[in-house]
Amino acid sequence: MISVNPLNSASVLAAFGALGVLVVIFAESGLLVVGFFLPGDTLLFPAGVLCAGSADRPPRLELWQVLLCAAVGAVAGGQVGFLLGRHGGRPLLSRTSSRRVKTAAARAEELLARYGYGKALVIGRFVPLLRTVLHPVAGVLGVPTRTFTVWQTVGGVLWSQSLVLAGYTLGASVPNIDDYLLPLVAVVLALSFLPLLIEARRTRHERRP
Repeated sequence: MISVNPLNSASVLAAFGALGVLVVIFAESGLLVVGFFLPGDTLLFPAGVLCAGSADRPPRLELWQVLLCAAVGAVAGGQVGFLLGRHGGRPLLSRTSSRRVKTAAARAEELLARYGYGKALVIGRFVPLLRTVLHPVAGVLGVPTRTFTVWQTVGGVLWSQSLVLAGYTLGASVPNIDDYLLPLVAVVLALSFLPLLIEARRTRHERRP
């Protein structure tokens, strides 16, 4: 029996391949309690790397399958998160004891107010933690369904496809890079948190008198 750690991207990809990408990205994009702890960027990028073969090693995953599963998981997850937020999301957010969830929810609300629905839904996809809570918050705030669907689809496709293709490009350019997936995941994780650090620094500057 295969033991799978859903928090570990290498474990998910080894056990389930492209199907694992679909399930994890779906949960990370819309299931507030569960998705908050799942890999997103750190799953898509290594999945792209594993789609690139070499002269002596065939691809471990099919690129078209990973791209399709990533897009479906991102868009469907975002839509489900929105519906959950619209139908009972406010009580769920108010009852949660997680400081991280409350902080991310406040930032999501601020992002929607500051940049407008379209820009916020696209930008928010590229920010870890924020993208999980952004869609339920949009439902709570009553964002029009058609507007939400259009822009979360644009954001979900851009985010998921760009990361997979970036990983594929690196895998095709650097021989045997898939032997170093763990350090690669650590680098992607660090880079994915840069937007949060930049936003936090900007907010501190704005609050100074």
